[in-house]
Formats: sequence, structure tokens, C-alpha cells
Amino acid sequence: MTLLLTRSDILQMINYPDVVEAVERVHAELASGRAVQPAPSAVTLPGSDAVFLPMTGISAGARAMAVKLLADIPGNRERQLPVQRSTILITDTSTGGCEAILDGGAITAFRTAAASAVATRHLARSSSRVLGLIGAGGQARAHAAAIRAVLPISEIVIWNRSRARAADLAAELGARVADRIEDVVSGVDILCTLTPSREPLVRGAWFRPGLHVNAVGAPPRRDHREIDTEGIRRSRVVVDSRATALEKSGDVMIPVREGAITPEHFADELGDVVIGRCAGRRDAEQITLFNSVGVGLQDLATARLMIDRALANGIGTHVDLQA
Repeated sequence: MTLLLTRSDILQMINYPDVVEAVERVHAELASGRAVQPAPSAVTLPGSDAVFLPMTGISAGARAMAVKLLADIPGNRERQLPVQRSTILITDTSTGGCEAILDGGAITAFRTAAASAVATRHLARSSSRVLGLIGAGGQARAHAAAIRAVLPISEIVIWNRSRARAADLAAELGARVADRIEDVVSGVDILCTLTPSREPLVRGAWFRPGLHVNAVGAPPRRDHREIDTEGIRRSRVVVDSRATALEKSGDVMIPVREGAITPEHFADELGDVVIGRCAGRRDAEQITLFNSVGVGLQDLATARLMIDRALANGIGTHVDLQA
């Protein structure tokens, strides 16, 4: 039997810090050779700006392989639909059976923020208390919750193109709204960039010593980025997956193409930091940056948590795909 979990099923079970711990474990598995994370390969149709991205990952700890089909459809803005939509399929590695099919929206939001929280735990100064959010959408809300799960944040500052939207989220989070991006960047300990920007919004000249940045929002396209070249050059960069970053991250590949950095500038993966193979933050003055493209193993780790929780609590619908 295959378990079907809808978004409402998932939302009643999912929480921090459990997802943070699951994502941290799977990155440790990747670094230690107990999980495999292939680089994704995008599929497009001629004449269309839509991108379809099959994201896969296989883990011994999860006893499963995941395939998430991510659809990035810019035209959905005009249709009043989400630009990104996804569905996750989980296959049992021992039998090859389809164990579960899950809506990907909530899982993607939670696992993305959880990965930033893992990076923040290992790369930000332990004394960090002020969080800056560039963007005021669902990922901003998720990141505030996830990072509060790993550090005692005392202040949150938000900038968004729509000040009204920023004000709504600020009221929800007990945060304040900034008039300029520069005011956020230059005044916080931890910065999360959470916009689907094609051109850089954040300038490295604004980075102050000791800052930690989670660069999250840019879609998995080599010509999109939120951080300018100077910001990447000034930062010690850690990636979720080097193969994925080389294939899909404009934030790091544009500076490489410009000759400002070499690929060795982002040789360190998050899992290597988690298991201690390479250092996290090296000193209080270092600027650190986690380049988050998103990987299938994060989806798998979170889906595994949801499947086990659903089976224990009688949540979801069971279907026989072979009937």
C-alpha cells in the first residue's frame, strides 16, 4: 500500500526543531558516504521559461529514495498560482515499492528553512541575536521559526518590496520593518535573503565583520542571484551540495564566470562542517555564507519524518497502486 499525504496532513504533523535535526542528520550521512545526492538536471520546453527539475536523493538512514519534481513556472504569477510547485515520491530501497506520495509545498518550506538553521548553528557566532530577513513571504516566516529553534533571537528586522506585506509579517513575528536593504544587512548578526531575484539585491560592501548570511531565495537557475560578486568574494562560502551549486547556483557561478573566485572558494559542503571534517566559523570576525540551492536529501529526510509520524498516528490515505 502507498501512503498519500496532502498538505493539510503534513501541516498538522510538521514542526521545528524536529525537521532541523532530520536535515542535519541527512547532511551528515551525505558527508560520511551513507547517502547519495546527484546533481539535478533541468528539463525545459523550447520557447518556454518554465523549468522542471527532478530532485533525487537516497539514504541508508531513511531506508528510501526520494524523487521530487519541482516545477518553476514564472507565468503562474499572472494566474495567481504559486510559481514553484512540487510533488515527492518515496521508494523503499529494500523492495522498490512506492512507499508514499506527498505534496511538496510544506515540506519544501520547512526543510529549506531547516537547512539554513543547521548552517546558522554551525557558522554563525553563538552570541548572534539579531536576525534580518530580506523578503516577507512564506520562507521568511519559516526561517524566523527555524532559526529561533537553534538560537535565542531577540530582534528581527524585515525588508520587503511591499512595505505593507513586511509590516504584516513584522506584526506577526514581533519584528520591525526597515526602509532600506542596506539598513538590514549592516545592522544584523544573521541575514537571510529570501527573494526570487534575478539581479543582486544585497551588496557585499554592506557586510560587517562577523556576519552570517543564508542565501536562499534565488531559483535554481544559473542566471539568478541575490548576492553580488563582492559579497561572495568576501565570504567564506559553504554549500548544501557542491555538485548542485556548480549546476544550479547563480550566486556562486556568476562570480566564477567573472573570474572573481574559483570553484575552490565553495569547496566545503554543509555535511562536512556538521561532522567536523572541515571547520565551521574560524573566528569572530569571519563573514560566513551558506549558499542554499536545496537538495533532494533534505526532502527525503523530512518526508521520512512525516511518513513515520503519519503511520504512528493514523494520518493520511492508503491506496493500492497495483490494484
